[in-house]
Amino acid sequence: MGFLILFVFFINLCYYGVSRGEDIMKILNYLLAFQYSEYLIIIGRSLLVYTFFKVLNYIIVLISTKWINRSKTRFMFHQGVNVIMNIFCVVIIFLLWYPYLKNVMTVISFISAGITIAIRDIILNLFAGLYIKAKKPFKLEDRINIDGIIGDVVLINYLSFKILEVNDKTDGEQSTGLIINIPNSFVFSKSLKNYNTAFKYVWDEIIIRLNLDADLENNKKRILDIINSNEIASQIPKKMKKELRNATVDYRIYYNHLDPIIYTKVNENHVELNLRFLTHPKKTRIIEDDLWVNILKKYKENKIDLFVE
Repeated sequence: MGFLILFVFFINLCYYGVSRGEDIMKILNYLLAFQYSEYLIIIGRSLLVYTFFKVLNYIIVLISTKWINRSKTRFMFHQGVNVIMNIFCVVIIFLLWYPYLKNVMTVISFISAGITIAIRDIILNLFAGLYIKAKKPFKLEDRINIDGIIGDVVLINYLSFKILEVNDKTDGEQSTGLIINIPNSFVFSKSLKNYNTAFKYVWDEIIIRLNLDADLENNKKRILDIINSNEIASQIPKKMKKELRNATVDYRIYYNHLDPIIYTKVNENHVELNLRFLTHPKKTRIIEDDLWVNILKKYKENKIDLFVE
């Protein structure tokens, strides 16, 4: 306690200057005259209350895991229980300290300058957490890219959020198995891409190289038949139309064409076909794998003229 008082004295001396030295010394004398035993009892009771609710929370979570089978429902239940327990804990601790708030507020007003400097990042993260809860720039299970980090949101707290990292597009956006903790304040200071805002589908493109003398019309037709026969990709344009109608309420978004389309480009000694289609961010690699397997089958059957150097 003595070390803390000296530390606070130094912070305030630097912050306010020597002119307030006498006032600071008066408050220091007041601090040294505290009835230590009385406050230690309140601190002890507060710790007991905190421990009680943490143990109760653990027991409820442990029991719920046995009778809630669906993982998402179980997760949301656990989060709700955690919030309720924290609220009760804070309220009871506040009631314990209420008779002493006058003295405590005197101390808090004295050390506020030093504390504010020390915990400014925590305060910023807390306000950013409230912003995330209220405005929902992302929610659980959304895939986001923030400051170059790509992943699926698995937990949102009041100071930080956690994402399950995935690789970039070149590696198929597959999960790495790493959980990354990111401060909430990143939503204010870093660029954020949400793969699920407005609608949950994104555009993907693959490049298919053909020989210069290839029959473009027949090759395009066979490639479009392949993408339209894919069980996942073939259903997305219909779903996208519905989501797009809902999204136009909040966003100025419109697309003239939602079905798969092929663009043509000549590049040196071959023709490039850019197949553009809608996909779900978490199923892109599955769709691309199916497309290439079927394209190679058609190539072996001499029905698609792939360019081979």
